[in-house]
Amino acid sequence: MTPSSPTPAATPPAAAVDLSIDLAGLKLANPMMTASGTCGYGYEYADFTDLSRLGAFVTKSITAEARKGNEAYRIVETRGGMLNAIGLANVGLDAFLADKLPQLRKLRATGPRVIVNVAGHSTDDYVKTCARVAAEPDVDAIELNVSCPNVKDGLTFGTDPRLLRELCREVRTAMAKNVRLIVKLSPNVGDIVLTARAAVEGGADVLSMINTYTAMTIDIHKRRPRLANGTGGLSGPAIRPLAVYLLHRVYRHVAREAKVPIIGMGGIQYWQDAAEFLLAGASGLAVGTALFVDPATPVKITEGLAAYLQKQGCKSLREIVGTLALHGEPPVTPYP
Repeated sequence: MTPSSPTPAATPPAAAVDLSIDLAGLKLANPMMTASGTCGYGYEYADFTDLSRLGAFVTKSITAEARKGNEAYRIVETRGGMLNAIGLANVGLDAFLADKLPQLRKLRATGPRVIVNVAGHSTDDYVKTCARVAAEPDVDAIELNVSCPNVKDGLTFGTDPRLLRELCREVRTAMAKNVRLIVKLSPNVGDIVLTARAAVEGGADVLSMINTYTAMTIDIHKRRPRLANGTGGLSGPAIRPLAVYLLHRVYRHVAREAKVPIIGMGGIQYWQDAAEFLLAGASGLAVGTALFVDPATPVKITEGLAAYLQKQGCKSLREIVGTLALHGEPPVTPYP
């Protein structure tokens, strides 16, 4: 992992750069947000960093009924990242609306938008849960989790373009129109362009990518998987180059023409990582695994991006989104 470079002493104040973004009409003060599942319902994270400096907060997955999740061990560290098999443990929809959302309402009042991640096992599950959540005035967007590799049938919708298209269509129809629908894509597919296109055709306003890679690590002494679930989702710096590659493919082949913004995630730890995702086509950025190392990571990335953009001569973050020029193509913007 490459350490973050110090900000040059001569760099002008960060306030000179406009870091705001627009996710299909949802305006954020900056691109930084938490990745679903890494910070609970918000208040658990509040003691460790200034949440008001986030562009948005994304909750852990909410399901219609409360879920206990998988047995321990559910998290295992590996070189360059970690594996998790939490199993969508959550309080359930009713408890979330009654107990957790009021706390998120207070957070939202300080600036960050609120995005609720929703998971389910059937179309009916998704539709009913999303409709109720979207009816709440303090919810700005729903992130549809169709790509969790740690529960039975967790990948069914996310790996089948036809099923995903129909699911998105039904959910979008059931949701309040002012609430944005974000669809979180799985990397565990043959061609992510096909599922991305299906999500957009089904009514996705925004795409987020990528979710974790299905992976395994073994206890060589016990000769058993280290996770009780057997497999888990791999996240962290180890998957970042893969995430950048897949995001760029989706940006070039689907999102750019459809004018659908992308929230990039997958191993973002430093501002340099974030800049790669932006150049590849991301508008928003989500940090997950790095929060376990340093909860202030999103704030530090925001400051680093501001300094980088000033050095590039940019007045707005939006000026660099999707400006990657592949070899053989003319440069879109000059490099320093």
